[in-house]
Amino acid sequence: MIEGEIVMFAGFNLITEETFDDFKENGYRLFNENKKKVEKEFEIFISNDGSVNGTSLQKHWFPQIKADIFISHSHKDEEKAISLAGWLNSTFGLNAFIDSCVWGFANNLLKSIDEKYCKNPNGVTYDYEKRNYSTSHVHTMLSTALTTMIDNTECVLFLNTPNSLCTSEVINQTHSPWIYLEIAMTQLIRKKEPNRPHEILIKHAFEASEKLIIKYDLNMDHLQNINENDLKSWRDIFIKNQQIKEEHPLDTLYEKYGFIKKMETLKG
Repeated sequence: MIEGEIVMFAGFNLITEETFDDFKENGYRLFNENKKKVEKEFEIFISNDGSVNGTSLQKHWFPQIKADIFISHSHKDEEKAISLAGWLNSTFGLNAFIDSCVWGFANNLLKSIDEKYCKNPNGVTYDYEKRNYSTSHVHTMLSTALTTMIDNTECVLFLNTPNSLCTSEVINQTHSPWIYLEIAMTQLIRKKEPNRPHEILIKHAFEASEKLIIKYDLNMDHLQNINENDLKSWRDIFIKNQQIKEEHPLDTLYEKYGFIKKMETLKG
């Protein structure tokens, strides 16, 4: 792929029942490669005075992985997201970042901190205030890492399934604070056309006696709706265009939906 500055440009709301099972093996291969990059031992970030170096911890535990596409999805759809990443890589050579790759390690990090710092004297239960403190720090690190990753990734795909949305007739909602964060960030962060030389550049918690349910309104008006037929059309157009000239696969997708025209309108 042609090198250049990577900044988010476009977002898509992918509504599909396709499972991409044929590409699951490749997806897990990519997932495990990224997994190796984020798995670290917590103890190495403890300073001599006993404090934890939060800056160093975030940098090494949640490193920015070079990717073309950020896949936002429900944790319950992790396998589908991994298989979709396999399809994107096999079809276009694109590298997709799967947010649960970070989410899982956030849980591991939080557990490591809580085991060392948040136990009550009995060594069995956890101190409520200490856990609030540790959770706020880890979730701040996670939020920062996810936002930075979205900003550094050219394209965002939201995997729209019943697991990710609790949609009413009036408005889209989600139970997931992380999906809420990610979709909100796609509205707020900078948008910049990809810098590629082309003839045309188209541009979880404690269990309680009652289950806590929180819903967030989700504004997805800025995301382009697509489905499995659009994915297949994207693939077919890309293959056809490659016979004429070399073209980045994401440019093919942007051209299909006229993103460069939208960007030029905003500039005007």
